[in-house]
Amino acid sequence: MWSKPWKRRPTSSMTSWPCEVRALRKRIPTITRPDPTYAAALRPEGQEVPGREEGRAGCHTGAEIAAALNPEGPVPPVLITPGSTSGRSATVPAGDLSPLPMMPPPARRTATTRKIDIRVNALARQEAELLACGVAPAQVIRASLRRAVRNWQVGPEFVPPSTEPRSRNTAWRARTSLAVDHEALAALLRAHDPLDVLSKWTLIRGQVEPRVWAEIDALLVQIRADAALQQEAGLPETPCPKR
Repeated sequence: MWSKPWKRRPTSSMTSWPCEVRALRKRIPTITRPDPTYAAALRPEGQEVPGREEGRAGCHTGAEIAAALNPEGPVPPVLITPGSTSGRSATVPAGDLSPLPMMPPPARRTATTRKIDIRVNALARQEAELLACGVAPAQVIRASLRRAVRNWQVGPEFVPPSTEPRSRNTAWRARTSLAVDHEALAALLRAHDPLDVLSKWTLIRGQVEPRVWAEIDALLVQIRADAALQQEAGLPETPCPKR
């Protein structure tokens, strides 16, 4: 047989409630007719609570506080102009709201140079000294090219390329891009290449190559002088690998 379902037994806290606690849960009655006792406790209209005016006397409005902090008068509004570049705002009176003059936009810089790819090599007569200097010939040629074009500006006169034989060692050739004045290059084009069929390097080659060869000779002289000083001081020479 099945047993009866379990029933929850009342706890001591449920059985020990006094009758006074149950009486507190009674619903508050609603007043449906005039109650003289309740009306007597109300205050007539227009009657002030004593002591309230004294509390209001110590309070101040926002306008009174602002006037006390700034006795000189109200501060004029601040207008920030969109054309201001210094990050500062301009103070304008409240009655004058006319637009301030706008600053002109910065002018764009136009390109005044043109890059030309150049290829420079040493002369055939310089090969022996480049191989015997103790420094890689390609490094000597690149350093000479950097010195030659550091302060160089293309001239208005066309100089034909030199006919001196160049070195046949293409591994020594220095290649780079050179920025040339656009107006001077355009003048050379109009005078010597009006159909624009020659390379731009051909127009300035006669001006750049002699400067590079002169710098190579100067570097070779400096390298020989440094090597002589090292020998006099007794320092061992550290030649660079030749390329």
